[in-house]
Amino acid sequence: MKPHIVNTSKTEWIPLIEEGVKTSGIYVKILRYDNVAKRPPTFLLKFEAGASYPNHSHPGGEEVFVLEGEVRFGPNQLVTGDYIYTSPGDTHSVFSKTGCIMLFVVPEEVVILK
Repeated sequence: MKPHIVNTSKTEWIPLIEEGVKTSGIYVKILRYDNVAKRPPTFLLKFEAGASYPNHSHPGGEEVFVLEGEVRFGPNQLVTGDYIYTSPGDTHSVFSKTGCIMLFVVPEEVVILK
């Protein structure tokens, strides 16, 4: 099997668009796309200052590593170099006061909670 390499320094940030979800100020770089699941399980997200993502659940869990900046996952404040694992079924919202860039591994699509 041939390695899958993405040169992120030559990849443009694209606005994150999810139907019915407010995602203004959030940008994505897809690192790996799963053709069977029809979604990327591994990606980078960039939050501009003040950007937020609504409360949601993780059926398959989630792993996040903060590459730059600061971000709040529910009650947990994270900064550059921090890692967080969200267990399957756990919920949180995400907010960055000053902006950040994060690496995500999300094996299953999240469920937005209304």
